[in-house]
Amino acid sequence: MIRALHRWAGLLALVLIGVLALSGAALSVFPAAERLAVPQAAAGLTVATLAERIRNVHPGVEQIRRAPSGRITAYWFDQGVPGAAVIDPATGEGVASADPNRTLRWLTSLHRSLFLGDGGRIAMAAGALAMLVLSLSGIALVARHVGGWRRWFIRLNGPLAGRLHTEIARIAVAGLILSSTTALWMTASTFDLLPNGSTTPALPAEVSGETGSTLDGMPTLRQTPVSELREVSFPYSGDATDVFTLRTDRGTGYLDQGTGALLGWADLTGWERMSETIYMLHTGQGAAVLGLLLGVLALGVPAMGATGVAIWLAGGRGRPRIRCNQPASRADTVLLVGSEGGSTWGFAATLHAALTKAGLRVHVGPMSAFAPHRYAAARRIVVLAATYGDGAAPTSAKGFLDRLIAAEVMPHAPLAVLGFGDRSFPAYCAFAEAVASSAQAKHWPELQPFHTIDRQSLQEFARRVRSLGRTLGCDLELSHRPVLPMTRTLTLLSRRDYGAEVDAPTAILRFALPPVPLWQRLTGGGFGRFIAGDLIGILPEGSPVPRLYSLASGRRDGFIEIVVRKHPGGLASSRLTALEPGDTVTAFLRRNPGFRTGSGHGPLILIGAGTGIGPLAGFVRGNAGRRPIHLFFGMRRPSSDFLYGEEIPAWQLQGRLTRLVTAVSRGTRPRYVQDALRDDAGEVARLIGNGARVMVCGGREMAAGVADVLTEILASAGLTLEALKVEGRYVEDVY
Repeated sequence: MIRALHRWAGLLALVLIGVLALSGAALSVFPAAERLAVPQAAAGLTVATLAERIRNVHPGVEQIRRAPSGRITAYWFDQGVPGAAVIDPATGEGVASADPNRTLRWLTSLHRSLFLGDGGRIAMAAGALAMLVLSLSGIALVARHVGGWRRWFIRLNGPLAGRLHTEIARIAVAGLILSSTTALWMTASTFDLLPNGSTTPALPAEVSGETGSTLDGMPTLRQTPVSELREVSFPYSGDATDVFTLRTDRGTGYLDQGTGALLGWADLTGWERMSETIYMLHTGQGAAVLGLLLGVLALGVPAMGATGVAIWLAGGRGRPRIRCNQPASRADTVLLVGSEGGSTWGFAATLHAALTKAGLRVHVGPMSAFAPHRYAAARRIVVLAATYGDGAAPTSAKGFLDRLIAAEVMPHAPLAVLGFGDRSFPAYCAFAEAVASSAQAKHWPELQPFHTIDRQSLQEFARRVRSLGRTLGCDLELSHRPVLPMTRTLTLLSRRDYGAEVDAPTAILRFALPPVPLWQRLTGGGFGRFIAGDLIGILPEGSPVPRLYSLASGRRDGFIEIVVRKHPGGLASSRLTALEPGDTVTAFLRRNPGFRTGSGHGPLILIGAGTGIGPLAGFVRGNAGRRPIHLFFGMRRPSSDFLYGEEIPAWQLQGRLTRLVTAVSRGTRPRYVQDALRDDAGEVARLIGNGARVMVCGGREMAAGVADVLTEILASAGLTLEALKVEGRYVEDVY
C-alpha cells in the first residue's frame, strides 16, 4: 500500500512538483542575493535617525519600509510627482531603483499560481500535498529498506538509480516536508481557511491637533532600532488629525505628529507570529541561509523524479502482464516473486495462469511488498525466489528477509518456497534457502518442502507444479512462455585465438560498445555502466537459459571483452567462437556485485586458471592507481594458451601489475596454480596479514583446490578462510 501510494503520487504529480521545486529553488537565491546587494543599517541605528536622514534628502517622504533582507525603501512625493528608491541608511540617499525585479516577479507568479490565479494556486497546493505524501511515504519506504530508523544512514548497495534515489531522499526529505507543509499553510491562509488572528490598534479618538514635532523628539521612534522596523508611514501633509503609523517586529502603534506621544499600540498575536515564522521558513525571507539550504534540497525533487522513473521502468522491465491478478487482500493463493532479470516472473505468470484456470483466486506480487496482514484471505503462499550475486536478494525481493525476521505474527496460510538458480554458481539458490530457513525458524506452517529449479528447467518446474497440484487436490496445466531479458546487439571488433595445440580452443573476443540511451547513461542501466567482473548473458538459439560470461573490461576501456573456451556441444560457446569481426550477437548485461576489487589501496591477490583470467585481466587493466596486484595464473602451455601474454609485460611496466606467478600444467613438471600458491606460501601469508583481498576465478575444481591450499597457508599464520570470507576479503567467481 505504501509503495503504491508513493509510486502513483509521484507519477501523477511529477511535472507539477518539478515546476514547484525548480521555481522554489530559483526563488531561494533572491533573499540571499538581495541581502548581499543592498546597504545594511549600522548596528544601533534608530528609526528616528534613519527617518530624519531620508526626510532631509526627500522632504516629501510618505513611507519607509524595511524588508527582511535589510533593504530599506522610501516613497515620496516631489511637487506632486511620486518617487521611490532603495535607500542607503548611512546617508538617506537613494542608491537603486525600487521597481520589483522582473525575473523575481515572474518566478513568484509561476511558483504561486502558474500564472492562473486562484485555479493555479489550488493546483500548486495539490502539488505541495503530493510532495508531502511522497515525503512521508518515502520515509517509511527508506526506513523499511535500510532495516529501521537506527540504520537510516547505512551504506547502500544495489543498482545506481536505486542508490541515488534513496541517498537523495535521506538528505532532502526533512526540507521537502518543511517546504510542503508551509506551502499548504500559506495556501490555506490565502483562501481565508485559517483564522486571521491579527490585532490592529483602534485609531486614536483624540489627537493633540499640533504638528511639527521633530522625529528625534518622538521617544518611540528614538527607542526603536532599524533592525526591528517593518514600516513607518508619515501623516498626510496639512492634516493635523493624521498620525504616524509604526509597524515593527513587536507590533503596531500610532504616534501623535505634534507631541510624539504613543497614542495606541497592539502587540503581534501568537497566531501572527506563527504565520510569519511559517512565511519565513517557506520563503527564506529573513533567513537567507535557510532559504538557500531549502532551495538546494528542492533540487533533489527532479533528481528523485528521474531516478524514481528509472526504478519504476526497471521494476516493470521483463515482467509479463498478468491478467486477472487478484488483490492481495482477497486472494486465496498468493505468489511472491523475487527476480533480478525477469525470468522468475515468467514462471510466476505461468503458475498464476494454471492456478486461476483451476478456479483459485490468485495474487502475484513482488517479495519486497511482503506484509503479513495483507493476506487475510490467503489459504496458501508460494514464494518463487531467484538469487542475486553471492547469495543476495534480487531486486524485487529487497527487504523481504528483514521484514520476515521482524514480523511478530506469521500468516496463517502455509508456505512453499521454490528457488531458481544455476548449480554452476557457488551461491546456488542461497537466497531462497535463506528464506526457507528463516520461515522455518519463525514457525511458519509449511505447505511443501523447499525445492530448487536448476537453470530454469521447465521439466523440473512442471514436476514441482504437479506436486503442488496434488497437495491442493487439483490438476494444474502449464503453458509456459519464458521472459527473455532485454538485449543489445554487439558487433565483434577483433578476436585472438589460443589453445588449439592442447585441444582447448579459446578466444579473446572484443566487441564494440552498443548505442546506449541517455537515461541509461545517467542511471547506469543496461550497458550504460559496467566494470570488469560484471557479466554478459548470451541466449543461445533454441535455449531459454542464458549463458553468462565474466567481463574482462569496463565501460571506461571503450569496448566489451570476454574470454570464451569452446566446449563440445556447447550452444553458446560454439556460436561465440565461430564469430568473425563484423559479426553480431545479442547480449544483456548483469551486475556481479559479489566479485568486486573493493575500495582502498590494500594488495590484491588474483588467482585464476584458463578463461578465469578474463575478469582478473580486466582488474589489472583498470588499475590506473597502481594498487599492488599479485596475479597467479594457471595455463596448460605458454606457447598455446598464455592468455593476455602480449599485454602483461606492458601492464608490469606501467605499474598496473606488481607480480606475475604462472603455473604450467602440461610439460615435464606439471604444476597447477594451487602448487604455485603453496610454493609462495610465505609471501601469500604476509600479503594477507597486511590486509590483502583474495579473488579467485575459474573452474569449480580449481577453486576448491585453491581454497584447500589457502586454508593450510592461513592456518600457519593463525588465520582462517572463513574469517576472510566474513570480512569480504575472499571472493570467488567460479563455474
